[in-house]
Parts: sequence; C-alpha cells; structure tokens
Amino acid sequence: MIIGVMGPEGSYSEKAAKLWIQKKMLDDAEIRYFADIEDAFQAVVEGKSDFSVIPIENSIEGSVGVTLDLLLESGAEIIGEIVVKIEHCLLSKGEPEKIRVILSHPQGLAQCRHFLKTNFPEAELRSTGSTSHAARLACEFEEMAAIASPEAAECYGLKVLLSNIQDRKENYTRFIVLRASEKNRVQQVSFTAENESDEVKSYSSPEQESEREFYPESKTEPEHSSLSASKTSIIVYLEKDRPGALYEILGAFAKNSINLTRIESRPSKKELGDYYFYIDFEGRASDPVVKEALKEIENKIHTLKILGSYPAFKKL
Repeated sequence: MIIGVMGPEGSYSEKAAKLWIQKKMLDDAEIRYFADIEDAFQAVVEGKSDFSVIPIENSIEGSVGVTLDLLLESGAEIIGEIVVKIEHCLLSKGEPEKIRVILSHPQGLAQCRHFLKTNFPEAELRSTGSTSHAARLACEFEEMAAIASPEAAECYGLKVLLSNIQDRKENYTRFIVLRASEKNRVQQVSFTAENESDEVKSYSSPEQESEREFYPESKTEPEHSSLSASKTSIIVYLEKDRPGALYEILGAFAKNSINLTRIESRPSKKELGDYYFYIDFEGRASDPVVKEALKEIENKIHTLKILGSYPAFKKL
C-alpha cells in the first residue's frame, strides 16, 4: 500500500501520514514522496499511490488554496483527516549571527512572520516546495537556515537554533486523506486487468460505498453512535446570486440539527464576485438527517459535490 505525501523526508505531511498509518494499523504501508501538493494529489488520482495525505487548513494562516482548487477539479474523495500540532524550528549548520537567507514553505514563512521581522529583519526569505525541502537546502551553506520540524533537523543533520518560533504557540494543521474517486478507481482496475492477468483489484460499488465509510484495511472498524463522530465535506455553487440564497442553504442544516464545522468561499475563477462554498459538517452522507438536508438544498443550488464522509479526527 502506497501513501503519497509532499516530500522530501521530514515534512509535516509525512508526520501526518505516519499518524494515520499508526491509527489504522496499516503494517504494509509505504510512504512515497512527491515534489509538492499538486503532485501528491495527482498521484492518488492517477493510481501512483493508493492514498495521499494533503494539508488543507492551518489554524494561523487558514486554508490551503491549491488543495481546495484540486478538490473541485480532480477525481479524488476524502476518507480521513489528521490534525498535527506544528512546532516550527529554526535549523542551520551555522550560528544565528551568520544567517543571511531563511528558507521555508510559504505557509511556514507566513506562520513565523512576526518572529522573522523581529529577529532577522535583514535576512532574505525564500520559498520552497516544503519545509523539509528547505531543510535539505539549508545543508549547503552555513549562511542558510530553514524553518522546519525537529524531525527535519534530524533527517538532514542540522542544528536546532531556536524552537517553537511560530507566531502563535497553538499552531495546528489539518490534513485530509484522499483516495481516487469511484470512477477513477474503476478506470485503474480496467487498465490493470488489461496488463496484469494475475492480479485484478476489486472495489465496492457506489451504492455499497454510500452505506458505509471507508476504513482502509484497519484491524478494527469503529462504530459511530452520533453525528459528531463523522464528518462530511461538500462543495456548493449557487451560480446566480440572490438575497437569502446562502441563508437558505445554511438553514437546511440548522433545521435538521446538523452542526457545521467549517464554511468558506473560494473564487470560481469565472468572474469577480463569483464563489464556490466549501462546507464541512458533522454526520455522514448516508445519515437520514443529512440526506434530508442535502435533498432540501439540491433544489436551491446549481452544483453540489460531495467530497466524502469520514471519521472525525480524534487524538490517539
């Protein structure tokens, strides 16, 4: 089983994937590294990985735009989530007074904005594909430093000059676990059948999938006794703006006592002021009250895309 993440080794995505593997007790899982979020996302769509673990939002900087766009455009579904506490460190081969260039992923730089302005106002800030990529590059010169995890320091033999340098100590990133959508999986199976006569994978039908959430080969399958044990993520597009349109959508969830855990807008890229709405809520798409709410809003919107129902994250 291949789990795709944004690499290289030592990234927070890798840490999230390891937590998910541990939680699901996937003894045969292998982590495979990709250059960036888009490559890790496309890997699962194209069958290069069985699952991919992708960052979707951070408690300081908010949502990861590229992830939201890919969820809309690509054939992948969410089957899990992991929340990781982010503890940024300043890593380098040299000493603090020698640092001239500081590298990190754009989110890492943004999450440490005040620290950098206060302590390294003259340093050149450079963006990299991931925090672990920054750590790997920082190995080259003593004048370079990286904002990355303690695990990255260990991976690349760097010194931890300063710990917990993020502007807010309570810094968390939520990651989602993706697999290819049903349509993509069927296409992959067909291709495999044509080329490998001795091994053909099978998957549940869409009807079967709607009756249960996906717990990939875990040794125990948790039972859900309430809506709060699960989440569902959807994308809604109104097309025509009118007074009360969003209120009517939200009202359908309130009417059915469904708690929304997240809602935000994302530009449709069609015209200024035109948006898609991303909504997370408690419960599964197969729950009767959720079905009722979705049925109610279907008649009031142009597009409804269900991204997946999955177990809500709980600490180990």
